[in-house]
Amino acid sequence: MKSTRITIIGTGYVGLVSGTCFAEVGHQVTCVDKDPQKIALLQKGGIPIYEPGLEELIQRNVAAGRLRFTESTAEGVANSEVIFIAVPTPPQPDGSVDLSFIEGVAREIASHLTTYRIIVDKSTVPVKTAEKVAETIRRYCKSKAEFDVVSNPEFLREGFAVEDLMKPDRIVIGVGSQRPVTAMKELYEPFQAPIIVTDTNSAELIKHAANSFLALKISYANALSVICEAAGANVQEVTRGMGLDARIGTRFLQASLGFGGSCFPKDLSAFIQISSQLGYDFRLLKEVQRINADQMDRFLKKLTDTLWVLKDKRIGVLGLAFKQNTDDVRTSPAIEVCQRLVKEGAILRVYDPQAMDKAKALLPPGPQVEYVATQDAVPEGCDALVIATEWPQFTQLDLTQTRRVMNTPIVIDGRNLFDPEEMERLGFIYKSIGRAA
Repeated sequence: MKSTRITIIGTGYVGLVSGTCFAEVGHQVTCVDKDPQKIALLQKGGIPIYEPGLEELIQRNVAAGRLRFTESTAEGVANSEVIFIAVPTPPQPDGSVDLSFIEGVAREIASHLTTYRIIVDKSTVPVKTAEKVAETIRRYCKSKAEFDVVSNPEFLREGFAVEDLMKPDRIVIGVGSQRPVTAMKELYEPFQAPIIVTDTNSAELIKHAANSFLALKISYANALSVICEAAGANVQEVTRGMGLDARIGTRFLQASLGFGGSCFPKDLSAFIQISSQLGYDFRLLKEVQRINADQMDRFLKKLTDTLWVLKDKRIGVLGLAFKQNTDDVRTSPAIEVCQRLVKEGAILRVYDPQAMDKAKALLPPGPQVEYVATQDAVPEGCDALVIATEWPQFTQLDLTQTRRVMNTPIVIDGRNLFDPEEMERLGFIYKSIGRAA
């Protein structure tokens, strides 16, 4: 295998996972970030995010000399053959994407570029961004060095990102010329996955189209959950029966209190905006958004219908991250549940295995919000317990103890972690998603 010298600009989630996994398969990787505190932490073997298995990989590859961190973009450009742009692309109020970080990095690369480089968009970006990056570099590169811009979208699931990158379903490479194709294929050769080579515009659309379709599957399952409750059916049995059809599949067909995180809400809104700019009103995806918002309203209604008045009620909340195996609380349904309960005057006892520190920026501790040390301590003195994130360890909750320490044995399960018959046998008032009481 040919070892490639790679620079990753941006040590956020995508950049850090990508750079580390490239180093793991034998490439020489330099990660660049302007934040000196983050670089200092990484150089010491620390990690600014929680992702299973990542910290050990970073430490191993730093020790092996294949992975290093620096604040210098100039150093990264000079010491690389391929430069990945992996900076944030946050949403704007109208749902479109803020590309200022991408543009800033493109200008920085241009100022240091002296010989041919392959420049890769790894960030999730709207269609035609690769064209804009190339235009920016041409405009600001005084040396007039040659380069190619490649679109190489990531398909990582938070909590499973190392596995997804090391064993990908597919690798998409969008190019404007054939010159970078061989080098990009060699770069990804160790991952032994199907490689799709296409134009840059198609590659950029693939990421938004994929995430929007997965969001559609989740909203479809949530719409089914409403019908199942009304019909006295079980949404888990219905979606399992659907998902065993090979044309459909079981993944992303789980009903819950809604999807969140840093990708689906942002990418869905961006794709709607992109479609609008191209002259198409993507009403199907607007309905996906509406179903997701309505699911949160329906979930909270289960709580208010049961407790009647939320003001001064003590409510335990298990889960703050938007999903299991991550500390990411961006657009987390669990955080939204907490914020809306606080607004109604409820008093919360909250716990998450990894996300408590990050949650405090969005849900400050105080008279209405208490962060507790263990999951078994959450229900103590509570009038209801809410399951908001699907951490598998929550299924190990001591239910007998929970029933004993609660003021009233009410459980509102937004992730369908428990069996309704077992919960009823144990004496709980138990409500879940899409499963008739």
